[in-house]
Amino acid sequence: MHTSASTSQALRALAGALLLAIAACGTAGPAGGEAPTPLDVSQPFGGDPATEGTPVPGGTLRVGMYTEARSFDPTIGSNLIASAVYDSLLKMDAAGEPQPHLAASMTTPDGGTTWLLGLRPGVTFHDGTPLDAEAVLFNVARQRDDPTALGHLYTEPIAAMRALDPLTVEFALKRPTGSFPVAFALPFSSGNLGTIASPTAVRQWGGDYGRHPVGAGPFAFVEWIPNNKIVVKRFDRYWQQGMPYLDGIEFRPLPDTETRYASVANGDVDLDIAGFHTEVHRSSQDPGLATYYGPGGDGEFLYLNVTRPPFDDPRMREAVIRAIDPAALSATQYRGAMDGARTAFAEGDPHYSAEAAQIYPSHDPERARQLIAGYRASGGDPTFTFHDANAPNNIQYATFLQAQWAAVGLDVQLRFDDIATLITQVVQGGDFQALHWISGPYENPYPFMYNQFHTGGINNYGRYSDPQVDAALDEAASTTDPARRTAAYQRAQVLLNQDRAVVWLARAAKAAIARPHVKGVSRYLSSELFWGGTWIAR
Repeated sequence: MHTSASTSQALRALAGALLLAIAACGTAGPAGGEAPTPLDVSQPFGGDPATEGTPVPGGTLRVGMYTEARSFDPTIGSNLIASAVYDSLLKMDAAGEPQPHLAASMTTPDGGTTWLLGLRPGVTFHDGTPLDAEAVLFNVARQRDDPTALGHLYTEPIAAMRALDPLTVEFALKRPTGSFPVAFALPFSSGNLGTIASPTAVRQWGGDYGRHPVGAGPFAFVEWIPNNKIVVKRFDRYWQQGMPYLDGIEFRPLPDTETRYASVANGDVDLDIAGFHTEVHRSSQDPGLATYYGPGGDGEFLYLNVTRPPFDDPRMREAVIRAIDPAALSATQYRGAMDGARTAFAEGDPHYSAEAAQIYPSHDPERARQLIAGYRASGGDPTFTFHDANAPNNIQYATFLQAQWAAVGLDVQLRFDDIATLITQVVQGGDFQALHWISGPYENPYPFMYNQFHTGGINNYGRYSDPQVDAALDEAASTTDPARRTAAYQRAQVLLNQDRAVVWLARAAKAAIARPHVKGVSRYLSSELFWGGTWIAR
């Protein structure tokens, strides 16, 4: 499968991940006397339409988002709210399986080598251009032909594609790829093939299209005042009859976490697209707010560079894990409400491996000291440098870990860098021994597990490589059998934890937090929201 990508594409993904890491990690410890409160995970995918009442049309929703959008161009991504303007051809269900959405069907007649995408009749873009097979081919070709495009990675399996008729696209692949439909259902900011822009508008605006988007989603673009607001209005010819319910949405970038949470708590905004543990922790305790959050896959962890001492030795990888006390980590960095991680999948996920979680080393300082002593006796130097972003929360987090390691006899130096240096020299260059990172949550393990742990994966920053893991991830990506796919991901988890490939810490806390009058919230665990069914109760 995909073993390479352009530097530009990787850097783009890195920048987004680092911005999240800087703000999300290392939240303050509990205030004096504050009792630990678990995060509310009762509504991970949004509200329950059966209990929310009959939707009422009208009104403008005010939304605070934790970062400014970068572009509405699907080849660029980095936009939390592009799904207001676009609908994806496919959409993940609660089990992480891609299902028809803007498209009517996605089927394979031959076990995954050929895929047929069927479109709905009569669908148009906001400018009246038909959303037909030629429009799909135009958009997929844009991703394929631009090596820096965020969705370029997902076009690699395509050998040929053509329109069989105005509403049917045939994709002939180089090899069976059961995961191919996932690329048409991924979040906008991950890059995908399912976000379709009007070919007319792309040709009209050229390189400036990202500021003048035209999709087929529930809302049409009105204006973008950078670092102030993005405004969209109801699209009256939306393909889902009767929707959208809102007249419009005003999106406001509110990068300061305290300001953003205060804005939804006091009613300055109706909904907060939250990215960070402190917001979810507070809203989980506030009966006046609805919290939509689920842990999902991946999370917060440490990359260990397995090609360099001391972490080319599995004894040292195990030692740094066993030195960390999860209870102390939760109390000091997560207000006592850490959703701990022991493998790449959250417990309850269909791909979660209990065996892998059991294999993962538990806190055992004495065993850590023994492993370090053995490494020293064999001639190894256990000292190392730990890298993190130069931000107050990350400094606090890294200092905690340094103290944990010092307690078992490890001398660890801390290094804090600005984002540009961390991206270009440390992470992208592989110039580190240990590194603090955050990723996810994700709805489907493809392509994230592959990118992170396969030999040559674009997010495999620890340079990890194991032929058995590669084989498991290749099988998971290729098979069309859900049972085989799950078994392959579980096998990969066991192998990765046996090898102590990364240091698992916690699940990522990304959520939507809404005022009580906001109904019809529908979302991915990774924060992408679907706005067509959202309405305001009066």
